[in-house]
Amino acid sequence: MPPILSDNCVFCDIIRGSNPHEIVYEDADFLGFLDRYPLNPGHTQVIPKNHNRWVWDMEKSDLGILFMRAQRIVKALQVVFDTEWIIADTGGISVPHAHVHLVPRFEDDGHGELPDPKILREIPDQEMEDIATRIRNELERSTA
Repeated sequence: MPPILSDNCVFCDIIRGSNPHEIVYEDADFLGFLDRYPLNPGHTQVIPKNHNRWVWDMEKSDLGILFMRAQRIVKALQVVFDTEWIIADTGGISVPHAHVHLVPRFEDDGHGELPDPKILREIPDQEMEDIATRIRNELERSTA
């Protein structure tokens, strides 16, 4: 069954393929992609393909699977960026589509205890492609 999408949602546009992003994970029900305005390199969004405003609006079983997918991506981020410190945060305010931010953290990244949303990284397109490839390769390696 195709996902239920909203006509005016940027994340639904990413799912449709009309708003290209660096995809790091995809299955029938969930998508993981690099944030274009990352708090740190590797900042990944994990979303359900069905449009829900908040993660709390999702079916319980889908909510559990979302976090299982997020955990799998976190494990890959830890290897790729050589850090155990990954911040996870749910969203639905600036983009009204359920999502989980996964942000690799580093001792000298300039953020405080929690990431500062005013500190955004400018990462060139080629580097974003390279980061996405490294994450995808680690996800493939870890399931082999």
